[in-house]
Amino acid sequence: MSRERARVLSGELSGKAPEEILRWAAAFFEPEACAFATSFGAEDQVITDLLEKEKLQIPLFTLDTGRLPQETYDLLDATRQRYGIQIEVLFPEAPEVQTMQTRYGANLFYQSIELRRECCRIRKVQPLSRKLSTLKGWICGLRREQSVTRTAIDPVEWDESFGLYKINPLAEMTETTLWEYILKHNVPVNALHDKGYPSIGCAPCTRAIKPGEDIRAGRWWWEIPEHKECGLHRKQQ
Repeated sequence: MSRERARVLSGELSGKAPEEILRWAAAFFEPEACAFATSFGAEDQVITDLLEKEKLQIPLFTLDTGRLPQETYDLLDATRQRYGIQIEVLFPEAPEVQTMQTRYGANLFYQSIELRRECCRIRKVQPLSRKLSTLKGWICGLRREQSVTRTAIDPVEWDESFGLYKINPLAEMTETTLWEYILKHNVPVNALHDKGYPSIGCAPCTRAIKPGEDIRAGRWWWEIPEHKECGLHRKQQ
């Protein structure tokens, strides 16, 4: 069973360095069967840096929701230039977006949790689903410290929603270690981090956080923490 196999693999990789987990993924999956989904957060930038340092032939892709901050687009270009890599950019289906905004307006996500999730479904989940249907392995930048919805993530998981292995090479990395790596290796990061944005998503759904707040408090800040996932990373039972 795939879920049991994932648990065995996760046990074998528990405590391993992120680069070791990435090397394992590159060897475990056939070429082009595993890809890294980057949203250009600090964690994703560290993974990109590690992939390039290790010379691993794992392709990168990202989701352009159409509502990203300009700073994220700037970082996309800076990352491509820094590492000399191609990054596949995925978009939502235009007719779906048009119908949604015609019916509910441009800022539907503020109206209810259901409409916010519908916006995430159309702009994020659907294009991701199309991409993941072509893969067997999905590398993500999730960490246990990021939020209350992510405290139990493992280095390798079986994602029932999308039917593939999810690899979390930074699952055990702390916030302190993350930023030590970024500063030591001069990894390019989003300019919004210096303005109090530890977690960055779509522009209208992200704000700077206040001192002492959780690092994901600025994401969908009008909702309770237990609701703060967009549907890309559903909690597995």
